[in-house]
Amino acid sequence: MLPKWYPNRYDDQDGDFVGRHVAAIAQQGGAAVAVLFAAVARGPLPGLIAAEEDFSGPWPTLRYYYRAAPTGLALLDKPLKLLLYFWCLARGYRRICGHWGQPPALVHVHVLLRTGLFAWALRLWFGIPFIITEHWTAYLPGRAEALSWPRRLLTRAVVRRAAALHTVSANLRAALAALGAVNARTVVIPNVVDTALFHPAASLVRTSGGPVLLHVAAFNEAAKNLSGLLRVVAGLRSQLPGLRLRIAGYGPDEALMRAEAARLGLLTEGSVVFLGKLTHAEVAEEMRRASCFVLFSNFENLPCVLVEAQASGLPAVATKVGGVPELLPADGRFGELVAAGDEAALTQAIQTVLATTYDAAALRANAEAHFSVPAVGAAFRLLYREVLGRAL
Repeated sequence: MLPKWYPNRYDDQDGDFVGRHVAAIAQQGGAAVAVLFAAVARGPLPGLIAAEEDFSGPWPTLRYYYRAAPTGLALLDKPLKLLLYFWCLARGYRRICGHWGQPPALVHVHVLLRTGLFAWALRLWFGIPFIITEHWTAYLPGRAEALSWPRRLLTRAVVRRAAALHTVSANLRAALAALGAVNARTVVIPNVVDTALFHPAASLVRTSGGPVLLHVAAFNEAAKNLSGLLRVVAGLRSQLPGLRLRIAGYGPDEALMRAEAARLGLLTEGSVVFLGKLTHAEVAEEMRRASCFVLFSNFENLPCVLVEAQASGLPAVATKVGGVPELLPADGRFGELVAAGDEAALTQAIQTVLATTYDAAALRANAEAHFSVPAVGAAFRLLYREVLGRAL
């Protein structure tokens, strides 16, 4: 496994959706798995590189970190960091081959582009096929225009040479195709949810008082538009007495959003509570206590939190962007869709969901059928079998 993002020493939730794919493959995919990850260090290092090589866990996991400014000279540091990245991957690859006593049968790239270039090199040198899993919203319309032409060119080349391309949503598959990144074997396998952890409450455990909205996301205002959600909650207070919004997450715009909530008078009245960074178990508990999950994003791919809400039997209101409509059907049986940025529509949708009784068992059953570890692991096992031409 070659992930661009993966839980690491600086952020144990960075790329956790990739980690869940890896876990599903390891548990249900019928293959021995190892993870090889390299990233720029977010703090000082005693040397150019720091290595964390763990062969004692459920699967070998090798993490490497390299200095952000090896020389302090910008013109030299950029190419040097690229060399350090590939050097780390080459070292890790040799360590994994030595541990297994043989090379891997398949390389699985999670998020392009450097990961894919390394996998392509392994294919050229050793004949090892590789497949690509893509999650990145940077390829979506409205964002893809910022991609440089060398990145576009290399992305097309790497995708064409992969044994298969996997995207987590049909929307992302179409977005890549629009950029010319196409592969003869392309599949859609969704993100995965731990349905043992995320499940409906055995009995109603809603918190006392009025209805509770839950929002879980990184504090990235450009992507998540939390300020728009805060304004909607401020406007709904007179219509829905006791309404509360509980916000879990962390990120660069947290202080800005706290200031906006204070400006709207939402903190002094307790209408909004910032929960900070939560563990997955804590998020699952919040979902069992909430009335509705809300995600008012400007762009998304296939957000795991919506899948987790579904597994918890929790209806949702979310924007009609990216792969979100693939999670919330237009018939409204799992929640409501609104246009990005439409605060009037969000206001109405929240009122509709709070006034509607949803079948928590049906929400849960859909999550288990499509997004559970057994379902996603089995889909990857089938893909591996097709690529390798043999059973696993």
